[in-house]
Amino acid sequence: MMDIGEIRKYLPHRYPFLLVDRVVELVEGESIVAYKNLSINEPYFNGHFPEKPIFPGVLLLEAMAQAAGILGFKSKGKTPQDGSIYYFAAADELRFKRPCVPGDRVMLRATLLTERRGIAKFAVSADVDGELAASATILCADR
Repeated sequence: MMDIGEIRKYLPHRYPFLLVDRVVELVEGESIVAYKNLSINEPYFNGHFPEKPIFPGVLLLEAMAQAAGILGFKSKGKTPQDGSIYYFAAADELRFKRPCVPGDRVMLRATLLTERRGIAKFAVSADVDGELAASATILCADR
């Protein structure tokens, strides 16, 4: 549904911090399904951890937030070029269930729960081959 060229229109992030490779489903105002392909060539695997590389949990949370940001921007018909930006404001009920490793395709899911006065609440999750890797409830502020 959205390739990396279109994703770059809706997220201000760039390499190495752009963590969404493709959007496969998007229902504006409701939900998004996207993915991140993990390659051993990613810079964080050199130090996290050299003998047993795993995708850092904070980056997994950021990837879920980026998917939610795309959903928010698309739902409002805005882009960062319009002067709008989504700030990651909070994470609650964050749980990590399995490590993500090079070679994994991490599916990123976000559902819009509420939106009031520029603050959006999302239920987010990440899974690999149908196995839950992480989940949280996050807040993003549109400024």
